[in-house]
Amino acid sequence: MNDSTLPAPAPPVETPPVEVVAETPHAAPRWAVVGIFFILLAGLFYLAKGFLLPVALAFLFALVLSPIVRFASRRGVPAFITAALLVGSGIIGIGTGAYVLSDPVGRWMAQAPLVGYELERKLGSLRNPVQQIEQASEQVDKLTKGEREPAQDDVQEVVVREPGLASGAAEGLADLAAKAVFAVVLLIFLLASGDLFYVKIVRAMPSFTDKKRAMRIAHDIERELSRYLLTISLINIGLGVAVGLCLWAVGMPNPVLWGTLATLANFIPYVGALLGVGTVALAAIMEFPTLQQALYAPAVYLLCTTIEGQFLTPMIVGRRLAMNAVAVFLAVAFWGWLWGIVGMLIAVPIMVGIKIFCSHVEGLEAFADFLSVEPKKVDAEED
Repeated sequence: MNDSTLPAPAPPVETPPVEVVAETPHAAPRWAVVGIFFILLAGLFYLAKGFLLPVALAFLFALVLSPIVRFASRRGVPAFITAALLVGSGIIGIGTGAYVLSDPVGRWMAQAPLVGYELERKLGSLRNPVQQIEQASEQVDKLTKGEREPAQDDVQEVVVREPGLASGAAEGLADLAAKAVFAVVLLIFLLASGDLFYVKIVRAMPSFTDKKRAMRIAHDIERELSRYLLTISLINIGLGVAVGLCLWAVGMPNPVLWGTLATLANFIPYVGALLGVGTVALAAIMEFPTLQQALYAPAVYLLCTTIEGQFLTPMIVGRRLAMNAVAVFLAVAFWGWLWGIVGMLIAVPIMVGIKIFCSHVEGLEAFADFLSVEPKKVDAEED
């Protein structure tokens, strides 16, 4: 049989290549990443507060005092000498104030355990009817339930021994002294370095535009924060003088002590005024014979803080540096939860610095606008 008569084989069918598409994992939403970052950052601040708190204080005071060091350097005074003089003057002033106020503070702390007794004695006329009603209701409950009063033999005395107060105070004082020394030494180095950090920031930026923006942000934060802290400090000192004079006029002992308390407490927005009023009220209860006379001192304190907070500070600070009240309250609560009383003191300066930084960075203007006292005006006519 001839092979030519056989049918030709069919050509092979080419199958198209199958494209294998690799499945890419879905990226996490941006808000989730940002939220996780801030949670981790807050945890870092809380766990490392023993180190970060003195560092934050040193950088804050360095921002405030740097213009003075720079001004002296332009006139030939070395930065290290100016830094040592500024820090030494501050330490001497704080030490002198603590020594002068140590005696009245010690006497008042010695009388503090008697505040409850004095308050109960002065409010006795108001509490007697309430106590009679409570005793009558307890007697009725005992009669209806058939309870008997425990015999004297059934009562057992339980004594709980705790660590000594003196040992705990000594450990806390040693830790506070170590942090204070660390902050002071770091502050001296920061002030003595001059514009070194500004030079490092400029060198780290990749482009000339970024360098100019970084320098503008750094200078604005330094200028505005220095101006803000200086203005607030002068306002608080004036408030302390006014409170001391008013309390002296109503016959409150140790007016210098309460004026100093008003000055320091007013650095904490909202909470400081309430703390000062409550402390003065307790001290007045101890000093004055009647409750009516004791109410004059906290009333005067509250009047002074109200005038300062509602009229003087908004007028002097101005709208440019004024902060959103809700943001201020949240910042004080947050930093107080993280770092205690010191966190409350530096909460507003930190927020001022964050506001200035966000106002210069594209994409963060909305957050800076939220921290401001009022939103930016939007043009009425929009395409």
